[in-house]
Amino acid sequence: MEKSQKPIIQFLNDFLDWLEVEKGLSSKTQENYARFLKRFFDWLKIKKLQNLKPDELSPKHIQDYRLFLARRFNLKKSTQIYYLIALRSLLTFFAKHDILSLPPEKVNLPKRVSEREIRFLTLKDLEKLFSQPDTSKIQGIRDRAIMEVLFSTGMRISELCSLNKDQIKIPQKIEEIEISIIGKGGKVRPVYLSKRAVFWLKKYLEQRTDNRKALFISHKRKTSEDLRLTPRFIQKMIKKYALLAGLPPNTTPHVLRHSFATDLLARGVDLKTIQEFLGHKTITATQIYTHVTSHRLKEVHKKFHGGKYLKI
Repeated sequence: MEKSQKPIIQFLNDFLDWLEVEKGLSSKTQENYARFLKRFFDWLKIKKLQNLKPDELSPKHIQDYRLFLARRFNLKKSTQIYYLIALRSLLTFFAKHDILSLPPEKVNLPKRVSEREIRFLTLKDLEKLFSQPDTSKIQGIRDRAIMEVLFSTGMRISELCSLNKDQIKIPQKIEEIEISIIGKGGKVRPVYLSKRAVFWLKKYLEQRTDNRKALFISHKRKTSEDLRLTPRFIQKMIKKYALLAGLPPNTTPHVLRHSFATDLLARGVDLKTIQEFLGHKTITATQIYTHVTSHRLKEVHKKFHGGKYLKI
């Protein structure tokens, strides 16, 4: 391997090109990696290490950076992992290009999100949430349709925001339909819309008089600009309805994705099928739901069986 004459900070564009060309990652994923690495680059500048070269990076630097994430930004371990994965990917890039640097495996990742941090809603809670939008207005119909689609398909919020009207062919008779979406890494997968999701999508599209491409748009103003809803908008919208429904304020679009997966697993759907529904690259990412449902079953067993009737 060769020593680099360039500081680590100057490799960002080369790294992003590698993510696109070699790894096939989407522009949105590249943006996320750039955002996570910017935090590391900011830390280097704060420590006056902006000229640090790849071969000069040490485990002590990594340890200090992790303390910075935890203390300066009060990031939980489950959030720190994204910043550390981006940094480890940068070190992998160096290794692939024979640039002398700290081995990627020297960046230890915190333990994956525990079962207690996997939040999901019961069907009763979902009904409360879905009943909050004012469906006498087009915005309310849109919001109801968004939540129904998220729970029906388990898709990621970025996947939902990128949906276009021409992807949805509403049948004359309300029934379940299959559509194809583009997930992480540009991989196409099918998802399935329930009758309820189709019903609310039909109601929403019947209200639309515009010729805009996006499936879900803002209706607050008339403009020539692209009115496609953003992930941030939908996150705030779901939080608003969660508070109105008396649900935890940390109810997010991803909670609906978790709810989709745990509901399927509780109904006996096998992990491999759920993996395909969610678009997970490996089964490992899907296995977290087995811990969640096992915990739920344990609580049900404790509540309804055994100890209540038998005295020790």
